[in-house]
Amino acid sequence: MPETARIVRSHSGGAPVVTEGPFPETKEFLAGWWIVDCESDARAVEIAADVSAAPGPGGRPLNMPIEVRQVMSAPPTEL
Repeated sequence: MPETARIVRSHSGGAPVVTEGPFPETKEFLAGWWIVDCESDARAVEIAADVSAAPGPGGRPLNMPIEVRQVMSAPPTEL
C-alpha cells in the first residue's frame, strides 16, 4: 500500500535518510524495480541505501531516492 512506502537515500558517513510516504516528483519516472526477500524492514532500508549510493559520473555517489514498499508480510493462508 502507498501509505507504507518509504523513500531511502544514502548519506555519506552516517545512517541512511528515510522519509515516510511516497513523494514522487514530476520529473521522476519508474525505471524498474527489485523484489528483495528480507528478514526485516531494517535490512530492506540497508539494501536501498546501498543502491542509492551507486556510483555515477566521476564515481561520485548518485544518492538517488529509492522507494521501499512491503509487498507481502506472510504467505497467504488457506480459506
